Amino acid sequence: MAAETALAHGARVTLYDSMPSVGRKFLVAGKSGLNLTFDEPLELFLKRYSGPKFPTEHWKKIITAFDNNALRSWSKSLGIETFTASSGKVFPQPVNGTIRAAPLLRRWIERLRKQNLIFKTRHRWQGFKADGSAIFEYEHKHHTVKHDATILALGGGSWPHTGSDSSWIQYLEQCGVCVEPLSPANCGWETHWPEPIIREAEGMPVKNITISANTDSCNGELVITRYGLEGGPIYRLGPSLRAMESPEVMIDFKPNVSHAELLKRMGKVHRNFIREARRRWKLDPATCSLLKHMPDRGPWKSVEQLAHEVKNCRIPLTKPRPIAEAISSAGGICWNEIDNTLMLKKLPSIYATGEMLNWEAPTGGYLMQGCFATGHWAGTTATNC
Repeated sequence: MAAETALAHGARVTLYDSMPSVGRKFLVAGKSGLNLTFDEPLELFLKRYSGPKFPTEHWKKIITAFDNNALRSWSKSLGIETFTASSGKVFPQPVNGTIRAAPLLRRWIERLRKQNLIFKTRHRWQGFKADGSAIFEYEHKHHTVKHDATILALGGGSWPHTGSDSSWIQYLEQCGVCVEPLSPANCGWETHWPEPIIREAEGMPVKNITISANTDSCNGELVITRYGLEGGPIYRLGPSLRAMESPEVMIDFKPNVSHAELLKRMGKVHRNFIREARRRWKLDPATCSLLKHMPDRGPWKSVEQLAHEVKNCRIPLTKPRPIAEAISSAGGICWNEIDNTLMLKKLPSIYATGEMLNWEAPTGGYLMQGCFATGHWAGTTATNC
């Protein structure tokens, strides 16, 4: 997006990529359906973004300059309409039966070639020389190139096999740029399941729950994995969990049923509590497995005790999954290191975009939107300076 925007402003642009082909992370992001953005009013949309010393007002300008409607219009300009799913997520209309990223990327690259964008693949950036020249490794040799402006769009630390391996951090730190260490975001969390839970519930969903961490909570569905928990709700609670000294979540398995109503539905049951609860409270198999086998809980001696656990099931967590598995990463270039144009203050004419910056957002199209918008902003400001 930075390259396309700079081209639109009359610049001659060269795009360097360390991989044999461009857009690999874009393709991976759209592997199971390309979620471009989210359909909601801008006021709500902007609240999804956060980070340390996050420049809320300036971020609003960046997103407003290329918002969710602009992103949909951009897709349409490539001949691919978009649609809003019932969840609010925005996807490209199917092309040959698929809503993946490949058709959109092919058309985008074709248009960029027609606009005379120069592609240089297998060029791995290795930092800058004192005069601002960029150093690239290509075919086991180092080459230096001098441009009027350089826009860095090197990604965070997730999905390193696509090229975003965070190796750029060392080169910017050598130039005195402060970078907040990267950590996994939008990822699963680990816990020590008893073996019976793994045997009975691995791969099973736990649906229609409310999950909380500290004062934050959200609804949705989790999946029990061999190592812990996966799913949208645990991803959204990532910032709160990372801030906790001893991370844990509280799960309400029946958020739409009160404690009193649970007791009422059990009537005069005095034994076989979980078996009866599964039928009367409509508990799924994974939930029943958790209730039976979580350490230091049962055996349940009363309906009241079991009902309390169903509404307040505490699951201690140990750590997030590795950053290489995460959907995105938190951390990045500190905001006091860049100006309002997204130029690095210590490196004139060098701009940074996307996940290189210290912001995060939940899944649902917000990550893609943030990357497109910062690329558009830098592509505009770099050609106007």
